[in-house]
Amino acid sequence: MSTLAAVNPAYTHLLMQVSPQLVRSDEQNEEYIEMLSEMDRRSDRLTPEEVQLADLLTLLVEEYEAKHYELPKASPLEAIAFLMDQHGLKQKDLVDVFGTPSIVSEVLRGKRALNKEQIRRLSERFGVSVELFF
Repeated sequence: MSTLAAVNPAYTHLLMQVSPQLVRSDEQNEEYIEMLSEMDRRSDRLTPEEVQLADLLTLLVEEYEAKHYELPKASPLEAIAFLMDQHGLKQKDLVDVFGTPSIVSEVLRGKRALNKEQIRRLSERFGVSVELFF
């Protein structure tokens, strides 16, 4: 008996059923995502072994998607414009982030650079990493 099977036979059995591997195609990625979705639907009833498998599948999917679906780099102004569009916001809606309407206007026209405090507020407002604005 292998060491893994001796340590946790239920997890070993689950691994043998699923046989997780590095994701090498969009189809395989979708298959893992569907497995994860199914697990998520019954998350309150997962066994500890299924939780371990979900963690492993998540890592495999994240690695594949990081390599194959990398977002293009955007300037801080492009990122703000995109976020504003996605949230249906106008310039006036960002006064709480920038302090005054004139500062909002200057930043969005590229006349003024973002400062650390504005970046922090934008990050919090939109729930994104501060790195997006550098």
